[in-house]
Amino acid sequence: MRAIEVARFGGPEVLVPIDAPDPFPGPGQVVVDVAVADTLWLETMVRAGRGGDVFPVELPYRPGVGVAGTVSNVGSGVAPQWIGRRVAARTGHAGGGYATRALAEADALVVIPDGVEAADAAAVLHDGVTALALLEVVPVHPGDRVLVTAAGGGMGAILVQLARAQGATVVAAARGAAKLERLRLLGADQVVDYSTPDWTAAVEPVDVALDGAGGDYGRAAFALVKDGGRFSGHGTPAGGFAIADPEAARARGITATGIAAVQLRPASFRAYLGRALAAVAERRFTPLVGQVYGLSQAAEAHRGIEQRTAIGKTLLAVG
Repeated sequence: MRAIEVARFGGPEVLVPIDAPDPFPGPGQVVVDVAVADTLWLETMVRAGRGGDVFPVELPYRPGVGVAGTVSNVGSGVAPQWIGRRVAARTGHAGGGYATRALAEADALVVIPDGVEAADAAAVLHDGVTALALLEVVPVHPGDRVLVTAAGGGMGAILVQLARAQGATVVAAARGAAKLERLRLLGADQVVDYSTPDWTAAVEPVDVALDGAGGDYGRAAFALVKDGGRFSGHGTPAGGFAIADPEAARARGITATGIAAVQLRPASFRAYLGRALAAVAERRFTPLVGQVYGLSQAAEAHRGIEQRTAIGKTLLAVG
């Protein structure tokens, strides 16, 4: 099979295509013939050697956090009826999802509903799950004014749609005219380019801020939250999580949460993934897939994510 391997930490160029033996499923595992592999901003950090103790990997490793495809083989203890079924599954930060075939735990499999394309299934594999979980931790009510930063990313675009469906007025903050136009088409009531100076001057105070950017953008988003409002700092691309000052949050009655609030156990993750796939099937939201690369173009995919030129979700088409 073909796979991507990382032999040393570094820039996107360390994502190297290789030939490798086909995987064989162990007890409780399956082999998935990969149609589409998911990509995440977090993967670029791990690849660069910034995964730390939270996302440790040993070199060499094969990246790929999750896949959508078809089960082609099963290990002992797994029902043979899985063979031939279209599934989505998380594989982990050294799980080898960037490959034509990948191993997955049978307990991680979720069936892709009829009518849902593999690309859309891969696009919600993490971003749809986190978005749905996030809005249970940080509820959005009808009439709320909601700010979504990094709205032009895969999860941000889903949050825009979910908040609008809850009856909120949504302000979508992203970088560049192309992303802002796509967000208008997804229903954002106001779009703002946060790469411009004093972007916050164009935004009225909000009841809820969902910060997927972090850094200075996240701190600016927190300052826009009304007293008694809600804030989530769950993104890092702009320079680490925007952690709200506890004293400032208490003084203003703001409920502030971070990424830990949506770190899900496997069973919860699987349940949310089922909900996300059902939502796509029922057209309750549409993942924003901006660019799809071939497996051998994994380096280009990571480069676009890091340079913030990617719109929405970036995927690898494998099958």
